[in-house]
Amino acid sequence: MVDAVAPYHAAFSAAMRQAHGKVLAKGRPRITRYRPGASRFSIVDPSGNTIIFIQRDEPEDLEYGGSKALTGLARVLDNARVLREFKTDDRAAFRALNSGLRRHGDTATEVERALASLIELSAALDEPLRIPEWGDRLRATALTGEERERVRLAVADPALLDGWLPDHP
Repeated sequence: MVDAVAPYHAAFSAAMRQAHGKVLAKGRPRITRYRPGASRFSIVDPSGNTIIFIQRDEPEDLEYGGSKALTGLARVLDNARVLREFKTDDRAAFRALNSGLRRHGDTATEVERALASLIELSAALDEPLRIPEWGDRLRATALTGEERERVRLAVADPALLDGWLPDHP
């Protein structure tokens, strides 16, 4: 239990990036993703031990996803987040996003978040040949500065989006 989880996540991510050249999201060691406002994250050390950092004032009624109010790609993104962050199943999250983007991608909002997540998952699953497919589509998407920042926050290591995330609205 810690007073604030964000500084711990930042410190461990920086150390991992320095030691391994990137933030490791699979295998051992690894660190789970952290979203602004989150109240917990976990680290798995090289021996397989898991340490969970939990903010002391974490609310008792946490929203872990699966909202019935969501529809379309928003629901797919929520499902993929649950699969990835709570079930640690990158493959299932990848399948859900890939399928959901095919089904809802032409008419949905938040397509850019789905594309960024697919880039991140392709890297995590050691399928780099898929990254240009998602990256080219992301690069072709017109985004405001706020949308670009939201996309960068959607992935654990924003450096994965370098070259794919458009610089200008």
